[in-house]
Amino acid sequence: MKQSHRWQRSLILCLLSLSVVAPIVFVSRRLQVLTRDGRKEFLDELSSVKYRTDPLKLNAIEQEDREELEGPKQVVYKENDFGSKFSDSSENFDDSEDSRIEGSRNNLLEKNEIDHDETQDQEAQPKELCSTGRDQKKFNVTVMHNENIKTHSQRNTDEITKVTEKQSSSTLNQHHQISRHQSRRATNHTVMEIKDQIIRARAYLGFAPPSSTSHLVKELKLRIREMEHAVGEATKDSDLSRSALQRMRHMEASLSKANRAFPDCIAMAAKLRAMHQNTEEQVRSQEHEVTYLVHLAARTTPKGLHCLSMQLTSDYFALRPEDRKLPNENKIHDTELHHYAVFSDNVLACAVVVNSTVSNAKEQEKLVFHIVSNSLNFPAISMWFLLNPPGKAAIHIQNIDNFEWLSKYNTLKEQNSSDPRYTSELNYLRFYLPDIFPTLNKILLLDHDVVVQQDLSTLWNIDMNGKVIAGVGTCQEGETSFRKMDMFINFSDPFIAKRFDVNACTWAFGMNLFDLQQWKRHNLTGVYHKYLQRGSNMPLLNSGSLPLGWLTFYNKIMYLDRRWHILGLGYDSGIDSNKIEQAAVIHYDGIRKPWLDIGMGRYKSYWSKFIKFDHSLLRRCNLQA
Repeated sequence: MKQSHRWQRSLILCLLSLSVVAPIVFVSRRLQVLTRDGRKEFLDELSSVKYRTDPLKLNAIEQEDREELEGPKQVVYKENDFGSKFSDSSENFDDSEDSRIEGSRNNLLEKNEIDHDETQDQEAQPKELCSTGRDQKKFNVTVMHNENIKTHSQRNTDEITKVTEKQSSSTLNQHHQISRHQSRRATNHTVMEIKDQIIRARAYLGFAPPSSTSHLVKELKLRIREMEHAVGEATKDSDLSRSALQRMRHMEASLSKANRAFPDCIAMAAKLRAMHQNTEEQVRSQEHEVTYLVHLAARTTPKGLHCLSMQLTSDYFALRPEDRKLPNENKIHDTELHHYAVFSDNVLACAVVVNSTVSNAKEQEKLVFHIVSNSLNFPAISMWFLLNPPGKAAIHIQNIDNFEWLSKYNTLKEQNSSDPRYTSELNYLRFYLPDIFPTLNKILLLDHDVVVQQDLSTLWNIDMNGKVIAGVGTCQEGETSFRKMDMFINFSDPFIAKRFDVNACTWAFGMNLFDLQQWKRHNLTGVYHKYLQRGSNMPLLNSGSLPLGWLTFYNKIMYLDRRWHILGLGYDSGIDSNKIEQAAVIHYDGIRKPWLDIGMGRYKSYWSKFIKFDHSLLRRCNLQA
């Protein structure tokens, strides 16, 4: 028994000795790398170690199905592979990152050289130390040296990984954005496919006799009804019901049967062309009908507005003559004040122009409004401002029928148009401003379809440099308000071609400042009569006052900054809201006026906020914002 215990102890001691001696022998052989002769080989081995920095692929592909996350794997490349690998990854790292990584690697090599020098100094110690102690010391130095290498390598790997992760995340975001854009762009794919199936089914029905009651004809008619019910008024795939896809499969099966029954491709193509032409004819007919109805609605007074005008007219004539006088009428001839002219037959339109101008004015007591209307609407407009006076501003309302001097000109002839914009006498009064306001020096003319959003007093202080009219140009190509002289004026006439430049910049009516003294000096009213008379004898220009204004005030215009006057709110639905909000005056030129039901909804709020729709008269006539 004692003998067996003795053998066990001996065996254990042998194993322990072996476990101590074996590592020392192994390490002593590896320490040859740290000698002067093996130093270059060690550095070459170290420089050949490269790390793979592609966390996008590691995270997105290799670790996708694993339950735990693992650190990035290290891959050793050969020296001749380093250039190609690094060049492939150059798309993900810029020059600054490359230099930083390369600098870190050089610092690491320098540190290694210092560590090697320290190791050699330690090897030069006295030889009295035992070989075992010397080996143990070298072993400790080697361990510390390896830890330094590992620390530097890990730091560089972490830095590279962070840079790659940032760029990978940005790449993923771009991919997600592209995917979302493509998904939005293809959201109506199924709806369009359903409509194509319906068209094909109807084309096959066209081959069957009108009185046919075959099983295929009944099946196609049934499928068409099912598909029309499934698609309804849907415009995108998310609007479809769950049964739509199943019905599409049923329809496709029926179309396959019809294809076998009617295999003539040429006849099918001819049928589809005929259906296409018929559809185009229907679309053109509907477009003409829509255009006619829109223009008819633009020329028709809404029921509510007609009701308001009749109520105000009735109330006006119920007043005593002394009660019909407007306040502050003593200011209407004061040349030191700011005078505004509005020619209109619309009660609410006049109210918005006056209210918007007064609410944005810094000095309301300097404002004087001159409104000219016809005899039919003069009482209603007068009564409205008697009930709703414009604060400290003065208001003066005139009737065009009281202008006795206008009859001597005899120039307001019937125009070849049913559009009141071309036939209304009020539209041509702008060419008689010195006759209407003989005591004034300047006047600012506003159309009744504008809204004032800023204080306009700055306009009264500008130097017009001898010009007669100030306005915003409309000669910038690409803008919705772009106009050219030859669009409205016949430049094939030698009389026009010699006197006017076809490329001259045009301008807009709607918000214009007039110097009436310069007007009289150039006798521009007589110039207007000359062109009006010549245009009545030959096709000189299109109907309307705009081309007449371009000819009359040619080279007499001073152009204002475009922010003073924004056009197109009556026909263009794509005007930038920022431009609208920054503009001093916005203009609803076109046929879709804000007081009509056909007005553009996205622009109506700019106009309706200057009308109090809780007014008793407006509620009585059912007028709403």
